[in-house]
Amino acid sequence: MNNRSTPSTLEILLIEDNPGDIFLTQETLKNLKIPNQIHIVRDGEEALAFLHQQGEYQTAPRPDLILLDLNLPKKNGREVLENIKASLSLNQIPVIVLTTSRTDEEILKNQNLSANCYIPKPDDLSQFDKIIHAIESLR
Repeated sequence: MNNRSTPSTLEILLIEDNPGDIFLTQETLKNLKIPNQIHIVRDGEEALAFLHQQGEYQTAPRPDLILLDLNLPKKNGREVLENIKASLSLNQIPVIVLTTSRTDEEILKNQNLSANCYIPKPDDLSQFDKIIHAIESLR
């Protein structure tokens, strides 16, 4: 946990550019039994600025968990994950990759860019339970 949150609050960074997926994720996280604070960035460059506390994100908290979409503008999710895994200050943060296909998971594994969990992107709110279970299992 970081020192900016209370011991029981989970700081979550959602890296997602699709407004519909952002909404579904926010609604899902409301059902999480763990108190949480969600921070949203919409592209790979913004994600790296947040994670490295640069520019407008100089005072951003260190996330306890990252939810990462692979298909992002500017820098894609693979580049963001590669940066996270290469950084000594970030590589211990659990990363859940929200993927659109099994192929994405296989490509990342072949590139030795393992995330903690791969979850297919749900189509509706009822399918987001997998995200809840994945987050709760990482605690």
